Amino acid sequence: MTAIPEKIQKSYGLLPEGWRLEKLKFFADVRNSNVDKTIVEDEEPVRLCNYTDVYYNDKITSDINFMNGSATEAEIEKFQLKRDQVIITKDSEGWDDIGIPALVPEDMPDVLCGYHLSVLEPRAQLDGGYLAWLCRSEPLNDQFKLGANGVTRYGLGQYPMKNSFVALPPLETQRRIAQFLDEKTARIDGLIEKKRALLERLAEKRQALITRAVTKGLKPDAPMKPSGIDWLGDIPEHWEVLPLKRVLRSSTYGLSASLEPAGKVAVLRMGNLVDGEVDLSDIKYLDEVDESLLLWPGDVIFNRTNSLDLVGKSSIFRGADDLPVSFASYLVRFRFGKKYFPEYANFVMGVDDLLKIARALALPSIGQANLNPSRYAQIDFPVPPVSEQEEIANYLIEHIEGINHISKTIIRSIEQLVRYRSALITSAVTGQIEGLQ
Repeated sequence: MTAIPEKIQKSYGLLPEGWRLEKLKFFADVRNSNVDKTIVEDEEPVRLCNYTDVYYNDKITSDINFMNGSATEAEIEKFQLKRDQVIITKDSEGWDDIGIPALVPEDMPDVLCGYHLSVLEPRAQLDGGYLAWLCRSEPLNDQFKLGANGVTRYGLGQYPMKNSFVALPPLETQRRIAQFLDEKTARIDGLIEKKRALLERLAEKRQALITRAVTKGLKPDAPMKPSGIDWLGDIPEHWEVLPLKRVLRSSTYGLSASLEPAGKVAVLRMGNLVDGEVDLSDIKYLDEVDESLLLWPGDVIFNRTNSLDLVGKSSIFRGADDLPVSFASYLVRFRFGKKYFPEYANFVMGVDDLLKIARALALPSIGQANLNPSRYAQIDFPVPPVSEQEEIANYLIEHIEGINHISKTIIRSIEQLVRYRSALITSAVTGQIEGLQ
């Protein structure tokens, strides 16, 4: 009899009569794919199921737009997709992305499992649909995560997969659980999608409100003039248009250092820039930082190096009581002169059309983009009188507060649904739901 570690026994809890805990290798074949994206002339043409196909889909179906590739006859035999297989992610930059599954509901002989993925092929006593839900449950998925090795990139080998413990009820019970979860999670996912669609509409409303105010002002009957700038269009007659560098007092790169979970000085990272505000809820620290790199209330921070869709993201720092705060090397601090109100500047920097221009100025780096602050400072900005900038900023702060409050409420609701979905899956595959045992 296989000895079951106490932690695993505890994670599954007391199973119903007729259920058992067994190692996956006794009930499924496990294969790590080595089929890469390179097309070789003397190999057979195939289509490849890649990492993102699995990551973003619960099921791998023939209507997915698979990548073209090539493979040897041996690879085709070994890695072609077959009904009831479960494909999981085995490599990732993030620990949380290990072991994400997708079920193959139909035979697809011309589609192969690609690199960075593993095939779990159930044998007669294990249902593929049930196995996919097992992989999403905490007891099994946690074993996959803990079995992955790495520091900056994680990889899950065959040994920890094969030797992970799974809860096995009778086959008919497995199928009943899989059908139950298919139906229940589909309803939950539908609710989540509706809430996410509402979030998108609120984000569009927020963006439209900001764009209108910072480019046209608050007086609808104000005389207008052409700005000469495509993204601005017409602006109030009494406004100016100036390159950002004309209203900047200084721009400063952040510090490069290994951050710690505790210390005397908080150090902002990209994740602390949230919807134009600095979020201090998840902070790393240093014991000492040069005073020139400490933030003042009114400083605007922007992300200069990241994936292109995150470059240019900005937030305003409003202070942090008695806690000194600095910022990481991939961030830049803009400090504005008397002619530009920081709150207004931060709103302008968040306008989608301006962000497109900023990202067009970013230079490609290794797997990233880099937006040099001197290039950013060439962008033309609207410059109303300072008193009007302050009036616009205060108006936006007041009106956006309501939108943000609704958005946060919806986000909390989505998080609750996601937690409920996860708990439901674990309860079902551990026999805790009445009528499914």
